[in-house]
Amino acid sequence: MADPTSHNHAASHQENCPFCNLPQERLIYSDDIANIFADGYPVSPSHLLITPRCHYPTLFDVPAEQQRHLLSLINQAKDLIGQFYPPYGYKVGINEGAAAGQKVPHVHIHVIPRYNGDVEDPRGGGRWVVPDKAKYWP
Repeated sequence: MADPTSHNHAASHQENCPFCNLPQERLIYSDDIANIFADGYPVSPSHLLITPRCHYPTLFDVPAEQQRHLLSLINQAKDLIGQFYPPYGYKVGINEGAAAGQKVPHVHIHVIPRYNGDVEDPRGGGRWVVPDKAKYWP
């Protein structure tokens, strides 16, 4: 794999970034490029985050090879979740920029297990970020 620090100015650690300064005990998985760890504010049991080890504000800032690696870890996160809870589905999401709801300006991929009955009607999924446009069925 390419050296994660050899691309653009953003490929470094930020002093005030919680994902750049993640305590080792929070890590569930780590390699040279990325980390997987439990979300600090989970929306369901075993909600995991995947982040690059280097600081990139959004996925669009991450070099292509590292993007592929981050996305490949979604399957590993799914397998890790399955060891703890048997979900019935998954919600995978990335908020890119403040307008999309990104609170921590360090790219992170949410892998959220979904369980039968965790919400009254799960149809529409991610469309509920714009509630007036979420329900498109009769």
